[in-house]
Amino acid sequence: MIILTLVIGLLARRFGASLPPFVATYAPDALWALMVFWMIGFLWTRTTTVQVAVAALAFAWATEVSQLFHPAWLDAIRNTRVGGLVLGFGFLWSDIACYTVGVAVGVLSEHLIHPRTPGNRG
Repeated sequence: MIILTLVIGLLARRFGASLPPFVATYAPDALWALMVFWMIGFLWTRTTTVQVAVAALAFAWATEVSQLFHPAWLDAIRNTRVGGLVLGFGFLWSDIACYTVGVAVGVLSEHLIHPRTPGNRG
């Protein structure tokens, strides 16, 4: 799921001009947060879905807030391809909303894939 989400997100960035403007503007950020959700869930296998969601949101929101700060060393990282994709460049409230939607999609997907059953932490 991590790789699939990464590929779709990169394709959405690369071919954004071919997508509807709303999708091109907001989908890559939601997909980035969804990928963070999958990665944290992959790394922290013994945590609940809620814990993964909180950690993913905290990471995504902290990354967005970091865009309010521009020390030279951090901007040097942002000016690399990977650094720019991971850290972004400028703070936007709409990105906070997109990250929330992306993590919510992850939570919903996980509940659809692994419905709660007796003995399942879900």
